[in-house]
Amino acid sequence: MFSSHNRGCKVKNKILSIITVLVIVGGGVAVRDSLAQTASPAQHEDMGDHRSPSDGAFHRRFEDADKWAKEFDNPERDAWQKPEEVLDALHLKRTSSVADIGAGTGYFSVRIAKRIPEGKIFAADVEPDMVRYLGERAQREHLTNLVPVQASADAANLPEAVDVVLVVDTYHHIGNRTQYFAKLKSSLRPTGRLAIVDFKADSPSGPPTQHRISPERVMEELNAAGYSLMETLQFLPRQYYLVFRKRDF
Repeated sequence: MFSSHNRGCKVKNKILSIITVLVIVGGGVAVRDSLAQTASPAQHEDMGDHRSPSDGAFHRRFEDADKWAKEFDNPERDAWQKPEEVLDALHLKRTSSVADIGAGTGYFSVRIAKRIPEGKIFAADVEPDMVRYLGERAQREHLTNLVPVQASADAANLPEAVDVVLVVDTYHHIGNRTQYFAKLKSSLRPTGRLAIVDFKADSPSGPPTQHRISPERVMEELNAAGYSLMETLQFLPRQYYLVFRKRDF
């Protein structure tokens, strides 16, 4: 009887050990995935593959806006980003209403605000700390027409319709893009324009190559979302620049 009981205990202990190992391994995977989703790496190029197979976006976080401001607003960026030329091509009026989706620390939003003193610029970002930073920067630089907007993953959440939507280096971060931009049409005025600037396949900077989206694919996705291509601009060395208008059908 003792021998039978002893064998039973050994079997029970072995089962418990297996369960413990499974729990530890499973828990480790869960923790690893959680950390991967919330980590804030220093460079695009250092990121692993975070593309969601379900929505086609390159997911990453841009926490700590004060740190990112040193990179996003680095004057050296101007040489290849050509911000003034990008904005010149939009032919903004003093009274224009504009949305900068993926505004970050305000590299473009601040410049736009100064060009449209009688208009309004909605600086939208999904990162709460970026929105916080944008508000503080607007106050610090006395830009009363710069309005920070807390965007969500599936919507820009613009409070009113605008004349121009600018999306710079952000298109590849947006998931379910056809649905996203179809929804965005309601935030564009009848003659409104949508400008997309994103990295070319051979750009020395930007997301990992496998996460870059070709201009042909952008045109295909936005055509499906109800937009027509108006203009293709070629002056940016690292990026393509596409301007669309929304269709009425």
